[in-house]
Amino acid sequence: MRTDARRHHDPQVRGFASDNYAGAHPEVLAAIALANGGHQVAYGEDDYTGHLQRVMHSHFGPTAEAFPVFNGTGANVVALQALTDRWGAVICAESAHINVDEGGAPERMGGLKLLTVPTPDGKLTPELIDRQAYGWDDEHRAMPQVVSITQNTELGTVYTPDEIRAICDHAHERGMKVHLDGARIANAAASLDVPMRTFTNTVGVDVLSFGGTKNGALFGEAVVVLNPDAVRAMKHLRKLSMQLASKMRFVSVQLEALLAKDLWLRNARHANAMAQRLAEGVRAIDGVEILYPVQANAVFARLPHAVSERLQKRFRFYFWDESAGDVRWMCAFDTHEDDVDAFLQALKEEMAR
Repeated sequence: MRTDARRHHDPQVRGFASDNYAGAHPEVLAAIALANGGHQVAYGEDDYTGHLQRVMHSHFGPTAEAFPVFNGTGANVVALQALTDRWGAVICAESAHINVDEGGAPERMGGLKLLTVPTPDGKLTPELIDRQAYGWDDEHRAMPQVVSITQNTELGTVYTPDEIRAICDHAHERGMKVHLDGARIANAAASLDVPMRTFTNTVGVDVLSFGGTKNGALFGEAVVVLNPDAVRAMKHLRKLSMQLASKMRFVSVQLEALLAKDLWLRNARHANAMAQRLAEGVRAIDGVEILYPVQANAVFARLPHAVSERLQKRFRFYFWDESAGDVRWMCAFDTHEDDVDAFLQALKEEMAR
């Protein structure tokens, strides 16, 4: 029986469900091949992980230390564990990924409590934080120790550096630390047209979950410790959380491929530009409402439920709030202009039925 590998999908088919649907960027695949062959020390003592530290310094300063992990949920759980005591709690937006889309992992695996706050646009503010920032001496309540924000947010909005600085100052004044979930940090930097350090270590973020998968990596993220005094036992927590890769060179070399030059930024700029193209086309279609500012690579819209169901048979995408008719359309580094135009044409046709 032949066991030759063969292609099981049409590589010309692209949808708008998630930037996780995209494959790996060719430059990332080339980097993985470059790191292959021969022996390298396991568990992060390899040359590629060592060089990744120097690359991270160029983006986040000389005190930054990267701990590569397998995935974004793992990065968040490890980071939040390192910032909290067993009795600690994390304040986050109600829509935060750590609250909505991680299967309870921060609470079940990390052993911490999430204190959520409703937000109109996915963004926390000092005033919203104060809805949960109290009771430090109350033994009946989990102790607020961390504020976790997402850049860009789950609703596609982007914090300005000043907004994050205000959050960090507010949190630090109250004895709390700040974690930034940067699953799409590259898209935020491209939208703001600033270096990533401008809204992370420069403004007071203590620990960052750095995302690579949504921006062209095959797999792999990293916990980036920006303030060494804010964390404890990162190496042990990474292992305990089952996020220590034995052949770590293949995670590290992907992040190096993205960050050593400008691939991370090229990919993010392209994805953002495709979302803008999509949003511009949608605004011209009667009966479709864009719900939030389109600031990165996501477009959130409201349209008739039946239209969305028909459209989903032609292009993959997800309902965000099915009862309200809200949907999310995501663009990726490999989204083509023709993909956007074909989707807009299909949307017009279904709206006209």
